[in-house]
Amino acid sequence: MAAADVRPATPDDAAEIARIQVATWRMAYAEILPGAVLDELDEEDAAQQWRRTIERGPATVFVATEGKWTVGFGVAGPAPAAESADAAGAPPPDAPSVALVGALLVEPRWGRRGHGGRLLAAAGEAMLAAGSTRGICWVPAADSASLAFYRRAGWQPDGTARTLDAAGRPLRELRLTGGLDLELG
Repeated sequence: MAAADVRPATPDDAAEIARIQVATWRMAYAEILPGAVLDELDEEDAAQQWRRTIERGPATVFVATEGKWTVGFGVAGPAPAAESADAAGAPPPDAPSVALVGALLVEPRWGRRGHGGRLLAAAGEAMLAAGSTRGICWVPAADSASLAFYRRAGWQPDGTARTLDAAGRPLRELRLTGGLDLELG
């Protein structure tokens, strides 16, 4: 395996992040999301959104590389109050110190090489440095691969779920939570 690394994204990475997002969603979520949702994904629009996030925050975007290739990305930042609240909308006592991992994707052809773990560890380290004490993420209940990944990292469902409207089809997501001081095995 070529040298693997994780680094903060730059605006120049936005197009490749968007390409990875669209390609990965179309492959990994083909059974989870309606085809119409996947067909409407637009790389150019996604690249513009990623460029804005990279330039303005408040989240930090990371890219995973292997050799000269960008193979995945992750984004983490302070969790908005609505993301960490309980089902009734009440914030947890530690709400100001909760980080949200908003996305973590590795292009499937580069999977099972440790890139996801390195991305999560880098995000955790950055969020700890920013004062966060724990992290959360939302994962589709039907995404067994991502659920298993986070469980291996020590993250567990916290009992909160939500249902989103995915082009008229319900998409149930589970909220997972875990520590940010991650050691790769």
